Amino acid sequence: MKPRASRYVLLTAAYNEESRLSKTISSVISQTYLPEKWVIVSDGSTDRTDAITLQYVKEYPFVELLHREKGSSHDFASKVYALAAGFQLLRNVSFEFIGHLDADVSFGPTYFADLLMRLECDPSLGVAGGDIYEWDGRNYSPRKGNSVRSVAGAVQMFRHQCYDSIGGFLPLEHGGEDWCAEVTARMKGWRVRSFPELVVYHHHGSKGWVGRMRRRYREGMMDFCLGSHPLFEIAKLARRLQGRPLIVGACVRLCAYVFAACYRERRIVSEEFVRFLRQEQMERLRAFTRRR
Repeated sequence: MKPRASRYVLLTAAYNEESRLSKTISSVISQTYLPEKWVIVSDGSTDRTDAITLQYVKEYPFVELLHREKGSSHDFASKVYALAAGFQLLRNVSFEFIGHLDADVSFGPTYFADLLMRLECDPSLGVAGGDIYEWDGRNYSPRKGNSVRSVAGAVQMFRHQCYDSIGGFLPLEHGGEDWCAEVTARMKGWRVRSFPELVVYHHHGSKGWVGRMRRRYREGMMDFCLGSHPLFEIAKLARRLQGRPLIVGACVRLCAYVFAACYRERRIVSEEFVRFLRQEQMERLRAFTRRR
């Protein structure tokens, strides 16, 4: 079954994804309902990302490659700028929905058709996507952070009106641009929902112990810079204290949050955003307390 002729486009920012990009491209070109256009932005890649993409560009007219040169550093703000550059190539394309798609995911052939049908059934739904599955050493299983109230940045699909209303993504130094986008969408009156029955496989590489701890530190900085409430931060991390790696990771994340607070790390989100986010978080804390 196909959705009601709703047009959709895709944006991907890819940086040195030669080992995983083919899986993502194969998933998209195998869809029962294809996008009007898919812009893949090679964000300063130095491997075969460009060459792999060009192989498909020749055969599939809806796929377009944009190579973006940049400096020596690769950060989260760079990804936002890459997506913004890709969006410029969609100015003359008519569409109802726009998806941000990471270059290291894969999914079944009806993924977008099924997702669009759900979006069409609920005009208030501004952001939607599937659930992320990750390799646990033996098989793919749901990521622990999956929640029906949040959509992973790797597969966020926006209603065009919602995308316009949030004003694009903020170039955040420590990441969290996808989180910021969905909070802003709710602040603007849109619903955000993920669908566990729509499975997305994440083919990320292992970062090792040091890499994981760096990620937790960055996440703590991100939490503070987006305005996460201190009580919510403590409660969230307390729930993750199961097993030595998780305990260490949670402590590193909390230490980064405290460090950012002590040194008054700069926030570029608005005060309205911080108030809205903290109100949401405290409501969730109160709801959790009542259940107990």
